[in-house]
Amino acid sequence: MSFSFADYNKSRKDQFDKLATQLNKQTNNAKTQDDRFWKLEVDKAGNGYAVIRFLPQHHTEMEHAPYVLYFDHGFQGPGGWYIEKSLTSIGKADPVSEYNRQLWTSGLEENKKVASDQKRRMHYVANIYIVKDPANPSNEGKVFLYQFGKKIFDKINDLMFPQFQDEKAINPFDLVDGSNFKLKARGMGRDRNYDKSEFEESSPLFDEESKYDAVLSKIQPLQTFLDPTQYKTYDELKTRLNKVLGWDKNAFEDRAKVTERAEDFEEDSTPPFALKSAKPSAVDLSEDDDDGLDFFNKLNED
Repeated sequence: MSFSFADYNKSRKDQFDKLATQLNKQTNNAKTQDDRFWKLEVDKAGNGYAVIRFLPQHHTEMEHAPYVLYFDHGFQGPGGWYIEKSLTSIGKADPVSEYNRQLWTSGLEENKKVASDQKRRMHYVANIYIVKDPANPSNEGKVFLYQFGKKIFDKINDLMFPQFQDEKAINPFDLVDGSNFKLKARGMGRDRNYDKSEFEESSPLFDEESKYDAVLSKIQPLQTFLDPTQYKTYDELKTRLNKVLGWDKNAFEDRAKVTERAEDFEEDSTPPFALKSAKPSAVDLSEDDDDGLDFFNKLNED
């Protein structure tokens, strides 16, 4: 079948619209990328390696720890994806946490499974110095923010609080007496495993004291991640939760009332709030998968 210039001329407007849509989508996606963060690049098998150094806190935040911890939720319901930071990060009540508690205390296994699927995810953020990045050598010698999960944090904790008498306690965030961290990722299906990661022997980051000033000047404040203005309000999150789970605006309160009578249900019964249509679909990502937040950000465009 031939394609004439007349046919092309008819399709020009349509092609322009398609191209404009695609370019706009790519531009919006690019805006969601935060170049302050470093991310370990892995191969097709999910394996990756780098050497990093955890850095101390910003000079204006000396009363705080050199890392922050925040929580978020990521799950899918009939009304789309719920991808939001949890207000529990800043010590406030959060509607998803409250609903999960209702589900869990109902004593019904189906509800416990739903609560587990939509439980909050743990994220630590710290400043790091890139000692070695084989996949992206241009990153070496630079300071970035790094997001990591509980397993890597446990390795930090073990280094600071050793279990045996012959082990010396080391502050990995110290520039002089700290320790480089060999980050080793292994692909495990849809998860990523960091068990092989380890700290090196304690050593100064630099041999020359003059090099430290440049690094210290690039350390970024972290308390902004816990700024209440960066979080949606309880009512905004409740509205979003109702939409995602396909409930009307009063459904959250109605289900809370039902949960108060959860003890009246038998183990094999299904209470009104355990509707199949409201059951979320969680993404099976390990809590140490630092690609998780990027994945959720791409989905949360509605």
